[in-house]
Amino acid sequence: MSEIGISAAAAEFGRDMEQSYATIAALIDQARARGSDLLVLPEACLGGYLPSLGGGDESEAARERRLRALPPALALDGPELRRVVDLAGDLVVTLGFCEADGPTRYNAAVTLHGDGILGSYRKVHQPLGENLCYDAGDRYAAFDTPIGRMGMQICYDKAFPEAARALALDGAEIVTSLSAWPTARTAQAAALADDRWTQRFDIYDRARATENQVVWVASNQAGTFGSLRFVCSAKIVGPGGEILATTGTDPGLASARLDVRAELDAIRGGGMYNLRDRRPEVYGDVVAPNLVTGTQLSREQRPASLRGAGVPAHA
Repeated sequence: MSEIGISAAAAEFGRDMEQSYATIAALIDQARARGSDLLVLPEACLGGYLPSLGGGDESEAARERRLRALPPALALDGPELRRVVDLAGDLVVTLGFCEADGPTRYNAAVTLHGDGILGSYRKVHQPLGENLCYDAGDRYAAFDTPIGRMGMQICYDKAFPEAARALALDGAEIVTSLSAWPTARTAQAAALADDRWTQRFDIYDRARATENQVVWVASNQAGTFGSLRFVCSAKIVGPGGEILATTGTDPGLASARLDVRAELDAIRGGGMYNLRDRRPEVYGDVVAPNLVTGTQLSREQRPASLRGAGVPAHA
């Protein structure tokens, strides 16, 4: 067992690709200077995020303007990510970008280092009209890296306990959560720390780490882009939910050193090992088809294992 250094960035990224590379290079230098082995950069740090969020009807002219304003779509094996591979060297780096798969676009993330791409992910959960710009991913999978087994998710994914749990059950010891998480769209607070979306961001980070007993590394965009103002709040959370380092609501780099395996063994070996103590046979409704009206599953809709005595039926 040995310690590793982890850094998470709250930094501003826009459409200017050369500026993005310069910012990434500077953050890599800072992370190296702090002895980090892993650097987690924000969602959409190559080419920037969407200038606004929100669905609804739009004219054809508005649709064309929206599509022209999208970030550049990059291939996994393209020169743009190769350039970051060359910058990374022996540092493991996680970053977000817009992935092209033929004509299809995904809000995506990769983990890479000097030998190439170690893992890739396409965002599953899409908020506030993001589906007008991107297709959704369809899986969560952990992967092995030089610093341990990792998993990735992006922004709104953190609001869904099932997403982090899927990665933990696949053996992820470190989960990286990349975001372009903005302030609330209505009733915004004057101070970022008081904004209710800032508070949700922090609650989700600590909850996902605690309930899965994993190391949680959250990055975020900083500054503004289009109509969005980002909450920063990059952080590293230990498997007991303790915040090991954070940027707060300022841009910067949150860094910590820890022995990941020792931390996990200590929290999971204390008698409360959440993954071991699960009771999946009673969770049928959690993974049943969506019922978004607030109703519960009828007896007939429940999995067969849950139709016995003691399980109430709801019309």
